[in-house]
Amino acid sequence: MDMFEKRGDDLLAKNAPLADRMRPRTLDEFFGQDHIVGPGRLLRRAIQIDQLSSLIFYGPPGTGKTTLARIIAHTTKAQFLSINAVLAGVKEIRDAIDAARQSLSLYGRRTILFIDEVHRFNKAQQDALLPHVENGVIILIGATTENPFFEVNKALVSRSRIFQLKTLSPEDLRAVARAALSDKERGLGGRNASIDDDALDHLAAVANGDARGVLNALELAVETTSPRPDGTIRITRDIAEESIQHKAVLYDKDGDAHYDTVSAFIKSVRGSDPDAALYWMAKMVYAGEDPRFIFRRMFILACEDVGMADPHALGIVADAAAAFDYVGMPEGRYHLAHACLYLATAPKSNSSMAFFDALDAVSKETKDDVPGHLQDSSRDKDGFGHGDGYLYPHAYRDHWVAQQYLPSALQGRVFYQPSGMGYEKEIALRVTRLREAMVEAMTDDDASLWDAAVGDASQHGPARREWMRRTHGGDSLSEARDGIFEAAAVKRDGLVLDLHARTGLLTFEAARRAPDGGVWALAHDDREFETVRAMAERYDLLRRPTVLRSSLSTFDADIRAAAGAPVSFDALVGRNVLGATADKVAFINKLLSVTAETGCIVLAETVHSMGQRLSALVSRNAGHKKSAQQLSRAEDALFADPADPLVNWTPAGLEQACTTAIPCAFRIRTASATPLRRISPDLIDSWFRHPGAHERKSLGTRLADLFGDDSAQAVRKLLHVELANKDIPWTSVTAFVKITGTRR
Repeated sequence: MDMFEKRGDDLLAKNAPLADRMRPRTLDEFFGQDHIVGPGRLLRRAIQIDQLSSLIFYGPPGTGKTTLARIIAHTTKAQFLSINAVLAGVKEIRDAIDAARQSLSLYGRRTILFIDEVHRFNKAQQDALLPHVENGVIILIGATTENPFFEVNKALVSRSRIFQLKTLSPEDLRAVARAALSDKERGLGGRNASIDDDALDHLAAVANGDARGVLNALELAVETTSPRPDGTIRITRDIAEESIQHKAVLYDKDGDAHYDTVSAFIKSVRGSDPDAALYWMAKMVYAGEDPRFIFRRMFILACEDVGMADPHALGIVADAAAAFDYVGMPEGRYHLAHACLYLATAPKSNSSMAFFDALDAVSKETKDDVPGHLQDSSRDKDGFGHGDGYLYPHAYRDHWVAQQYLPSALQGRVFYQPSGMGYEKEIALRVTRLREAMVEAMTDDDASLWDAAVGDASQHGPARREWMRRTHGGDSLSEARDGIFEAAAVKRDGLVLDLHARTGLLTFEAARRAPDGGVWALAHDDREFETVRAMAERYDLLRRPTVLRSSLSTFDADIRAAAGAPVSFDALVGRNVLGATADKVAFINKLLSVTAETGCIVLAETVHSMGQRLSALVSRNAGHKKSAQQLSRAEDALFADPADPLVNWTPAGLEQACTTAIPCAFRIRTASATPLRRISPDLIDSWFRHPGAHERKSLGTRLADLFGDDSAQAVRKLLHVELANKDIPWTSVTAFVKITGTRR
């Protein structure tokens, strides 16, 4: 080497990245991997006495594979040659073998050949090394990020010792960073730089065990941070985040954020929401949670929430956990995602909870009941309302109920897109239908009797939406959807009109059932129109539903104008559309005008006149008898209001009126359900608010009109005492109406 080459090498070393400059030169400078190079370990002894056999170092990037090879190069008396499998070819291999033979024959000196990324060599190149490893011409040291048992020639593997290097611990990474900051010769010691503890913790936490990542981020932080007036450079948490381009998430493994995130993950899987489950699991992984902790939670979920509905779930999680232990990070994330998606999309059953029922029976005498529907009932329930309003999916039809799992900012975001192949084809249909019911329930704006009692719901949106979510969520939505399409018997080539698109619950079910026909949907406002139209764009052009901005009063003319001619539909479907119409017979006659001769109208209508009475839920003992009687009379006035289209009809009365006025076949059946509903104090108070001049009278107003304000307040107090914060059996009645015939 001449003086110019040496000067060039010196400049290159001086300007090399910090991670390269700080590469350990001896085992004493080496951080981590104590399981293979710790005091007294086999590899450390072999390096120190220069008695090496062929080795393969296997582990993630930044864990020290190349560094260990360089330490060996500095300590061995053997000739040390190095090639990179990405850049090298057959010529480089031959040159290395020739140099090794020459060294052995002329000087009796063995050769260590280090091959970085050895898995990049093809099979022929790896085979070419085998005889020279076997006869001792070279001692092979290979480095690979891939599992050598799969990616390296089995004959080479059998002749080598495999050492697996693990990702460095946060403590190791912090030590690496501190060494770089204090080293004045090769590191940043001459820059007078310091780093805050939380900034260093962040670098160590998000580097995923990669020392190179920590050093690169540290160097960037120091180089881009202006010195303070005293000449020092201080690296803060914000600077650390910018330097490593990895945002710090609020996640404390021993604090509230940890427990809340874990709880959200568990309940998202239990609630069959794969998108939310992936989101919360990604947050845990991103924040540095131990994947084995996540697997432990999924082992529990597989039995607690999936159970015998899919007995394979536990085996899937066990296999994924075993594969994760075998593969490690980062590829092991596939196994985390696989187990998570399987559990989230699996059918649910809580039959394993029978064991806990037995435990509860044993512990009854302690009177320490633990409600199963809270978010995280061990902390801050009263202070922050953690878990308040959580709906336990197993209490509902199909072990699912609509409720929000994702954060509000991500509501409606889709992460998981199941394919249409094999068993996942069934999953795709189930997940899609659940998503549609979820969105419908969360944004349901149907009028209900108790909204009528409240008055103008727009002024009480959150409370009303909460009530609607509970009374019309999930189970009743799925039942209504299935009942409608069973009655309509839509054919593959059928033409279907959804009378009120809302969020597309019926629209997209119709599109699935009539792929060779056509679907029209009426959107009653601009927001609804934009929402359903955006969802419809998922379909190809020929199968895409036609979304029309219209209303129940003008839909016939609007359809004719959009189509350019009259349209006759094979099926008209709708949910709770009659309640908004004063003259129901005239409206049905109008629907028949756009129905084909062999077509039908199928509606699912909540029968509020047959629904739950509050007076049936309160006691009539001596102290409450008067208030209970007054409540009953006020409800009679509410349910018997002839001017209110929500309550001024019954199934039998509607059938008689229609068959008398219209030549049609009219069939109607009713379905009653009595699920548990939680009555909140806010909901009770909303029944007693003072409505505006053009609003419906509230229950409290009717009571005050009949019996005075004092009596109204007495009834209010009675409802709070007997119903507030309790799960109440709440009866609802749905009428399924099917009409066939033509208007004369």
